[in-house]
Amino acid sequence: MRRAAKRDDNEEAIVSALRKAGVSVRHLMQGDGLPDLLCGLPGGTFLIEVKDGSKPPSQRRLTEAEQKFFDEWPNGNVHVVTSVSEALDLIAKYG
Repeated sequence: MRRAAKRDDNEEAIVSALRKAGVSVRHLMQGDGLPDLLCGLPGGTFLIEVKDGSKPPSQRRLTEAEQKFFDEWPNGNVHVVTSVSEALDLIAKYG
């Protein structure tokens, strides 16, 4: 049986803020480096990998699988955010 994916401590705050801003948000749990969130606005769909900004930079690095996904998804809209403010700044680009 597969264990539940560990979520960053700030992920629920980011999801809540995005939803309040009118973003459709879906948690992704596919593994293989797939980002944490699928997000949608009328201006586009994008993926977000959440990292905990309160942790040291060494603990915020993309895993090998995440980096591979980013490298192999050059034409998609995939981003890393570490805070609610970064997430809200990001959606300004799509809204």
